[in-house]
Amino acid sequence: MNIAILGAGAWGTALAISLAGRHRVSLWARDAALATAIGSSRRNLRYLPEVSIPGSVTVTGNLSSAMAECDAALIATPTSELREVLERVRASRFEQPVIWACKGFERASGKLPHQVAADVLGKPAACGALSGPSFALEVAQGLPTALTLAAGDAEFAKRFARELHQRTLRVYFSTDLAGVEISGAVKNVMAIAAGISDGLGLGMNARAALITRGLAELTRLGVALGGRSETFMGLAGAGDLILTCTGELS
Repeated sequence: MNIAILGAGAWGTALAISLAGRHRVSLWARDAALATAIGSSRRNLRYLPEVSIPGSVTVTGNLSSAMAECDAALIATPTSELREVLERVRASRFEQPVIWACKGFERASGKLPHQVAADVLGKPAACGALSGPSFALEVAQGLPTALTLAAGDAEFAKRFARELHQRTLRVYFSTDLAGVEISGAVKNVMAIAAGISDGLGLGMNARAALITRGLAELTRLGVALGGRSETFMGLAGAGDLILTCTGELS
């Protein structure tokens, strides 16, 4: 499969490195100077300097070039840039699957990523969200990681999850787009609270209480917003919450 990864931050770069093990990958950087620097040094010295990028990954500052002849686009920009990138994807008349790997609510509208995508692209079946407990550096280093791919169409979610499997990357599928995306957004609030607790020296008991009660609150909120309760106990919910609240790379 040919995959275009749109966004050359730490997460986009890590995904490019990981997926290059099975697929042909193009990595698009909005900043043309960054694309040139990555292409010449084979490292993303700005965002992920620790890991080299395989020579098989094509790096470009031209979006049309990145998407030419690709079988899927994986958007790894911040959520604040998702709408603009989707509009550029639509303008290019791209008709292949589109996956986004960003977390959060759109600031201006309060919408989740799949709602932004529906605004821009309509409601195509071949769209979805990739989320879960994943530090970019560890993914790039090939350390074991498990993620969730959520899409409204179960067969598409299952099929594309299989395509993303790597030796050290396991991808499970879900049809709960809202639940997966709410988890990825709200867990950051809980993580900030855990960080404040740690900074105040309140101890491990307090951190455990924050994580546990935070998960309960996340579940109640998520269900009220249309998610399924079981999603919040999975990788995108509890998994990402635990990692972000306890991981040294947070």
